[in-house]
Amino acid sequence: MSDALTYLMKVRPDAMKSYFGFLKAGGRHLDPKTRAIISVITKVDNQTDAGFRQYLTRALQAGVSPDEIIDALLTAFPTLGLTKIIWAVDILLEMNIPEFSPESLGMEAEWHDVANETAMIDKQTVYISAGERNLFVYKDGKRVSVYDSRCPHQVTDIPHLALEGHVLTCPKHFWKFDIRNGECLEKGDRPLRRLESKVEKARLWVRW
Repeated sequence: MSDALTYLMKVRPDAMKSYFGFLKAGGRHLDPKTRAIISVITKVDNQTDAGFRQYLTRALQAGVSPDEIIDALLTAFPTLGLTKIIWAVDILLEMNIPEFSPESLGMEAEWHDVANETAMIDKQTVYISAGERNLFVYKDGKRVSVYDSRCPHQVTDIPHLALEGHVLTCPKHFWKFDIRNGECLEKGDRPLRRLESKVEKARLWVRW
């Protein structure tokens, strides 16, 4: 939430609660993906940079695919126009989200061999670069948890130096996460994205 909205929630709580209630009730017959896509298009129409980044991330978490985002932008051409679509795509390129690369669009999730099992140390976190994607891997006995390095807020790629002990802090807006379970500890309200993983023949495989 922006500073302005936070301010209005404090000084005019009743009015703002009614406003957010209206938005929620107005879309009660829409499924989460449709609502998410509409929110993204709204931010593009208003050319709200921070809002577009935030709601794009929420749309991806709601299950909207990168291909669906691109299709939605192009389908909304009559109201957006080419200038706003290019504006949105420029931000997408700047965000450098692996799933939006030309090679990844239209591709199903696949298993990737990312590391030798010996690279993982019990009760510790290792940082692994796997092509375009960076991962945080935490091992607890036989349980291995693999997290995407990108913050769930605006997909900032969190560097390995941002990890202190078991706390990972995004340098952009200071969301803090417990790397042992991915849960958000401060500032934000969404966990790190956990990726499906498995260990086979002494190799760590991760699916994305």
